[in-house]
Amino acid sequence: MTGLDPVALQVMTGALRAACDEMGAVLIRSAHSPNITERHDCSTALFDPAGELIMQAEHIPVHLGSMPDAVAVIVDEDHHDGDLWILNDPYRGGTHLPDITLISPVFHDDELIGFAASRAHHADIGGPTPGGMPALSVTLDEEGVVIPPTRADDATLRDLANQMRNPDQRLADLRAQRAANLTGIRRLQQLAERHGPDLLATATAEILDYAERRTRAALSEMPDGESSAEDVLEGRDGDILLRVTATIRGDSLELDFAGSAEQVAGNLNCPLSVTKAACIYSVRVVCDPDAPPSAGAWRPVTVSAPKGSLLNAHPPAAVVGGNVETSSRVADLVFAALAHFAPVGAEGQGTMNNLTLSGEDWTYYETIGGGQGACQDADGPSAEHVAMSNTLNTPIEALDIEFPLLVRELSVRRGSGGAGLYRGGDGIVRELEATEPMRFTLIGERRRHAPHGRDGGETGTPGRDLINGETVPAKTEGALAKGDRLRIETPGGGGYGPERNS
Repeated sequence: MTGLDPVALQVMTGALRAACDEMGAVLIRSAHSPNITERHDCSTALFDPAGELIMQAEHIPVHLGSMPDAVAVIVDEDHHDGDLWILNDPYRGGTHLPDITLISPVFHDDELIGFAASRAHHADIGGPTPGGMPALSVTLDEEGVVIPPTRADDATLRDLANQMRNPDQRLADLRAQRAANLTGIRRLQQLAERHGPDLLATATAEILDYAERRTRAALSEMPDGESSAEDVLEGRDGDILLRVTATIRGDSLELDFAGSAEQVAGNLNCPLSVTKAACIYSVRVVCDPDAPPSAGAWRPVTVSAPKGSLLNAHPPAAVVGGNVETSSRVADLVFAALAHFAPVGAEGQGTMNNLTLSGEDWTYYETIGGGQGACQDADGPSAEHVAMSNTLNTPIEALDIEFPLLVRELSVRRGSGGAGLYRGGDGIVRELEATEPMRFTLIGERRRHAPHGRDGGETGTPGRDLINGETVPAKTEGALAKGDRLRIETPGGGGYGPERNS
């Protein structure tokens, strides 16, 4: 028996979910950079006093699945009302350096009742490359300012912002995160005042248990067994092998990445927190996407990767591409392995198509959507962000107003989705013209290897990147002169099932 009846439990779940959504709205509406205000590249969540995730807004999977590791780093510290923690170190709960996390303890009558946390991708993080997204980095220090878990006040935030480009905007975005945390603090305190801290603790524990039961029930309906999948990342010096073995025993799932490549002298490496985030997302999609988004949902899941491998890298290996591109491939891998046990769609674009542009006093970063995979009863969505990104495209109007750019084309890349009984979704064409000299960085995938179809469906069309009509590598950086045109054509998703005879 539980301490709450089902109606009361659902009401409390809704209240916590609403609090996380409100935190996200405060962050998005208070921030200054288009990366947050327009693309919504940020995430918010609430945690219990032990550091377990009790609820999250439906924001960025790679943020949310790894944020518990950030809270775990500071959970045992001596906390006081009004404290604020900041970090971005990928090897201490972060993802990549542009993603900065703020964590605030929440108190009621001098008792710690939880934590409010926010994570946002900042348009710059200092370091040698504007935007903190270098295509050719080898060590973490080459990617920007590394922030270990640090107690912070406004002076700390200002000092950190001053180490980055456009410090006034960086500080404004950090303050927006702090405002989001303050919103979470107020809402959690109000729940404790309204229902009492004991009932709140009971409710959060039961939400975790309920999410766990739902995931275990879904796994129990799948056959016991083992299934493996392999795929590659498109390294600059050749393909990089990734491998996973999924094992279901009763109501538990093991995901073992033994056999994957060793960490590389590049930036496609992942800290284990990012690998886990991709696994958590994939398992939730396949098992029970409607279960409360909390740590309970992944209690039945064990993730392992050999130390020193690409998916559990040692510092100071560079990781900026690992967070955005390798995480996408890990999700593809897990889906492919789980297809042995449950219905799974064809592969989507499998890349975030990262673009960074910068000038003397500005920096712009975006990810670009594409075609998603078809499934057993529907065509794949076209021109969308899903999976590990889940952001929005920056509107043309925002680009024209904020930056020295002209958008020459923004369209659906017709026919790029794979054929099949159900077609894969089509990618995007985004062509930008520089109206003054600027730097650019590209980090993308699925340029050499197309997204796979499933059950007889055809592959999608690989992506490509061009400057003034000439193809350039998917991982490169350089300069654009006034009038140069950068064109990005994102991949189409794979088709599902053999195409009907005409």
